[in-house]
Amino acid sequence: MPPPPTPISSSPHSLANRLARVAWGIVQATLFRFSPRPLHAWRRFLLRLFGARIHRTAHVYPTARIWAPWNLTLHEHACAGDLTDLYCVAPITIGPRSTVSHYSFLCAASHDFEHPDHPLTTAPITLGANVWLAADVFVAPGVTIADGVVVGARSSVFSSLTEPWTLYAGSPARPVRRRVMPAAAPT
Repeated sequence: MPPPPTPISSSPHSLANRLARVAWGIVQATLFRFSPRPLHAWRRFLLRLFGARIHRTAHVYPTARIWAPWNLTLHEHACAGDLTDLYCVAPITIGPRSTVSHYSFLCAASHDFEHPDHPLTTAPITLGANVWLAADVFVAPGVTIADGVVVGARSSVFSSLTEPWTLYAGSPARPVRRRVMPAAAPT
């Protein structure tokens, strides 16, 4: 017989973290969300104010949802498209020239379902260079995706995708085939 549940515990996040998320939530729901699509520099500025490490050529679209910008890194020409959800309770890094397409959900936290209190668990997510997550891809906590990987639409990634320049698809995502390497692949 399982042990009786213990009383609900307090938030695992510090008061400073919770206050910062409230402030970011207000900024994201107003100044960020309602900014015109071409104003990437404005959204980069807002994200940097809240601790994001974001290259000057990265693009984040106004309907992207970001949980904690201070855990977000976007390298040169990285893109978080419309209606993406970056649940960066733990660090999320999007590599150079990588795109997270609309409706995709990068989830850097979960709960320990074996424990009666279901405590929060977190693990970072890292996308290498030249990665493309097609529409509506789910990426679980602790996943690393190798350079040049394409993940097909509506796929779910529960473990790291380690074969570079490979097309993965399905739920869970599995390798479909190697990508044709361009003559001069960007580094």
